[in-house]
Amino acid sequence: MCGIAGLIRPHHQPVSETELKQMTDAIIHRGPDGEGHWIDSNIGIGHRRLSIIDLSDKAAQPMLSQTGRYVLSYNGEVYNFRELRDELRKKGHLFTSDTDSEVVLNALIEWGPRALDKFNGMFAFAFYDIHEKQLMLARDRYGIKPLYIAQQNGLFAFASEQKAITALSDFKKTLDIEAVYEYFTFQNILTDKTFLKDVKMFPAGCYAQLSCGDNRADLTVTRYWDYHFKEKHSSLSVQDYQEELRRLFKQAVKRQLVSDVEVGSYLSGGIDSGSITAIASGALPNLKTFTCGFDMSGVSGFELGFDERATSESMATYFGTEHYEIVLKSGDMARCLPELSWHIEEPRVGQSYPNYYVSRLASKFVKVVLSGAGGDELFGGYPWRYYRATNSQNFDDYIENYFGFWQRLLTADERQRLFAPVWDEVKHIDPKAIFRDVFSKHENELNKAEDYINHSLYFEAKTFLHGLFVIEDKLSMAHSLETRLPFMDNDLVDFAMSCPVNLKLNNLAQVVKLDENERGRKSERYFSKTNDGKQILRDAMAADLPSNVKDAIKQGFSAPDATWFKSQSHDLIADNLFDAQNGLDDIIDPKVSRALLDEHIGGQKNRRLLIWSLLNFKFIMQQMRA
Repeated sequence: MCGIAGLIRPHHQPVSETELKQMTDAIIHRGPDGEGHWIDSNIGIGHRRLSIIDLSDKAAQPMLSQTGRYVLSYNGEVYNFRELRDELRKKGHLFTSDTDSEVVLNALIEWGPRALDKFNGMFAFAFYDIHEKQLMLARDRYGIKPLYIAQQNGLFAFASEQKAITALSDFKKTLDIEAVYEYFTFQNILTDKTFLKDVKMFPAGCYAQLSCGDNRADLTVTRYWDYHFKEKHSSLSVQDYQEELRRLFKQAVKRQLVSDVEVGSYLSGGIDSGSITAIASGALPNLKTFTCGFDMSGVSGFELGFDERATSESMATYFGTEHYEIVLKSGDMARCLPELSWHIEEPRVGQSYPNYYVSRLASKFVKVVLSGAGGDELFGGYPWRYYRATNSQNFDDYIENYFGFWQRLLTADERQRLFAPVWDEVKHIDPKAIFRDVFSKHENELNKAEDYINHSLYFEAKTFLHGLFVIEDKLSMAHSLETRLPFMDNDLVDFAMSCPVNLKLNNLAQVVKLDENERGRKSERYFSKTNDGKQILRDAMAADLPSNVKDAIKQGFSAPDATWFKSQSHDLIADNLFDAQNGLDDIIDPKVSRALLDEHIGGQKNRRLLIWSLLNFKFIMQQMRA
């Protein structure tokens, strides 16, 4: 787990070690254990190292091949590297270290881009052929590890985080208002845009090749993998599916325990982290586990259930782990916001500051932590979302139904009023077309309710889950902590994508007939009838978990900020968003912003996600203009 960076200057302009070091210094938090730089005329490749596997200097990067022809700067973990190393040795490759980095290097030499199909893990890397002057960039299947690219005035740069690119003195930072508008539609960015013009998110599941010689060509991006949620015809029984899932899950967790430093695990009150802890605690003595709880003083309503400490504590006792907790209070968001915003660079899904604090807690005790991210998106953890579109008549009807739900922050009318100062710059944007384009590669006939749900699982894996990965990576690496995701094991993902929907969701036939828009207490009835996700995972892991965890109602990881924003955290809003000097008036209308926030404070509408987004945007704009 590390940070990578590099640049190519045009017309044989030399790269200096000073500017390459500026890039790697900007991401020192990703790799405080070492740094390295490699320069050949107008191309420079840098690396920051967080030592996890093979702690010796033999694993230092950028890593040169034994012939001196190839250079690798790599961030990630390939968990099946030992098997690949055995295969490569049979083909004549020699190894001088015990690191997976050297396996990745030799696999790319042997197989080229086809090596990507063999890697089971998370990664982003730059691989350079000195003889051919060709650069290859790649990112793992799921986008667990981030990678950004930038092109400006002939300069080409890449890095694990944007701040490494903006550290270059001649790179001009300009706000991409179209990306901001997209974010305030979806609370996410579904395209490759970032808040910075000329900086793009390199797509997950892709590799690119760039000729760096005299005949320099444009970057050519090739997709080597994509999600494909589609049920397969099978004679397997329900019990067969459950047993296979349990086998694959145990295999996935144990694969990701490979490390030369201590591994811990997050432990909330849910089935995902609970299942991981169940397997990991059986393999590792004295496993350390970590939970984030919340001070519930003054909290009321549905948010009273947000504190999961009691359940996590009981699970820690059940599994015999060495357990640590942090309890957040209303003022903790304000304390971390400037630094958090600097690390995440642009907000994405959800309110992420609890992740910042729990990863800081874990980093005090371990260097690697296991996370349950991905379990919901693979096994149907949010059925009340998918069911909204199961009554669709065709793809166009489905888009109408599901797009409406994913406008998470503002309606179209609210966006137009809020962005009035820049409306001429964004009015051409069609959010529905952006939404629709996510499905352009998902070939799946829409004939029955299960097909529509698989379409929704595809969308959420490509967008919502990807956003979670980007935020999780940056906030854990802010504390030099590696996060591993057992649910994203290749074999387990393949199984999940082909698993029948009716094994994930129990009430499919019943809920298809449910009218979400019925009068009365519709939302409560709708939720109660659609809270039946991940059933196959619950059943497969039943023998390993306490019964109260196996049957628990799904709950997201969130602080009680809806309440706090009305009371204890009101000053945070007033000081940063009601202040006429907040620096946002040239982008958003302050009167409209104030009216929207007053709706939350007055209890007319829950605007907690919008408040979080505006606060982050304010701090990010401050940093961008500094």
